Amino acid sequence: MPHQFSLDRFNESPARTAEALLLGCCRSRRWAQRLAAHRPYPDPDALLAAADEASYDLSVGEIAEALAREDPPGPRADTPPAAQTALLAAHDTYESRFGHPFVICLDTHAPEEHLDQILTGIRFRLGNERDEERAVAADELRRLARGRLARLVREPWTRATPRTAGPSVAVQPAG
Repeated sequence: MPHQFSLDRFNESPARTAEALLLGCCRSRRWAQRLAAHRPYPDPDALLAAADEASYDLSVGEIAEALAREDPPGPRADTPPAAQTALLAAHDTYESRFGHPFVICLDTHAPEEHLDQILTGIRFRLGNERDEERAVAADELRRLARGRLARLVREPWTRATPRTAGPSVAVQPAG
């Protein structure tokens, strides 16, 4: 995840810098270029609305590109080995079925709930048809990008605001 920038600093950054920061939020080059090209944004809400619109405009191929480029963290260090094994097996099954890593936005869940949310999400979504799952994964990708982008351009005065939810993550097995 890129470090925190103020919206003003993001707006004033060279296009290449802005695109690189945006690629840390969503791995679609077209999405990043579009958001960088439409700067300056008057406020974070305008940027987030533009990000949502750009996400909805991604083609199936661009969504596949962004999904394929997700490089998420593995299980938390304190995850028991049996749970890590279950997570990796569930993910392997998901990726074999759908051809891309499982992604889920966990912004509204506490870190101690992440493993259960991921396993439940994978189990539930394995029942989806390919087209249905592609739409669900695209929406999760949009939510991931939105959360990452919101954290990226948080104004300095919100830095002291306590966070009650865990980070957005995408999950795929290591190696």
